[in-house]
Amino acid sequence: MLSNKQKELIAEIWEGLISVADDIGADALLRMFASFPGTKTYFSHLDISPRSAHLLSHGKKIVLAIAEGAKDISQLTVTLAPLQTLHAYQLRIDPTNFKLFSHCMLVSLACHMGEAFSPQAHAAMDKYLSAFAAVLAEKYR
Repeated sequence: MLSNKQKELIAEIWEGLISVADDIGADALLRMFASFPGTKTYFSHLDISPRSAHLLSHGKKIVLAIAEGAKDISQLTVTLAPLQTLHAYQLRIDPTNFKLFSHCMLVSLACHMGEAFSPQAHAAMDKYLSAFAAVLAEKYR
């Protein structure tokens, strides 16, 4: 459960990252593909090489969705409803990939934010990204 202070911190962090959404999202995706090669199967039709247009575009979409959800975490299920349906029924993404991506996103955030990614920010972000992944996976049940 996130405290109000953690929710504010998460919203503040994501608001500050919107300008570099493509870079952070692409970095997290590349980390996921390198660490968990099986996740690449869902992107076989795209150029997922470093700095490719497809990778930057998809990375940005992901970060913007995460940032949008962070604006009102209590409404995360409502905010993510279209993405739940897309990933579960159309794309048929293995829901385990959401957890894997969350871990990779934490690493990307730590690299990008440096000392600003304090232990408090890390703990709050880990909780939020876990909730985000769980909400995306709800349609699979």
